[in-house]
Amino acid sequence: MSRLGATARVSSAGIMNEGLPATVEAVEVAAALGLDTSSHRSRLLTADAIEQADLVVGLAREHVREALVLAPQAWPKTFTLKELVRRGDATGARTPGQPMSEWLEKVHAGRTRMELLGRSTDDDVADPIGRGRSVYQRMGAELNDLVTHLVELAWAQAGRPGGTGA
Repeated sequence: MSRLGATARVSSAGIMNEGLPATVEAVEVAAALGLDTSSHRSRLLTADAIEQADLVVGLAREHVREALVLAPQAWPKTFTLKELVRRGDATGARTPGQPMSEWLEKVHAGRTRMELLGRSTDDDVADPIGRGRSVYQRMGAELNDLVTHLVELAWAQAGRPGGTGA
């Protein structure tokens, strides 16, 4: 994002365990993408973290559901990564000077909480835990593509001169 002149503070939290390191496979896949996750330790998602965030992104619908149980008012800013990219594509990129909250309001328009019910995995990034290295590599490539696309949608235009990176 720095090449776009935009900055963001990113943190990670989950719904299962606290204090666990990333798997060896996850650390290796992240390293291949230029990210050092060797000191990462899992943290539990909290209502306070959700409320403080400008944007909440889960990798699966179950993560979004859990976030909304903790902080129901976060619905307009809470998405799965795939849903956010898909809806962002349909809505259009954030424009120079457009506040993130305004862009998210447009991306959120027309969503219903009913979409979070059921067993569909269409908007989920598959969890590679307990599966082979090739599954981690596919997930890493998918995450890299999705995050790159999200950065282009949410920060590329907004981060240009006269825009806002926040």
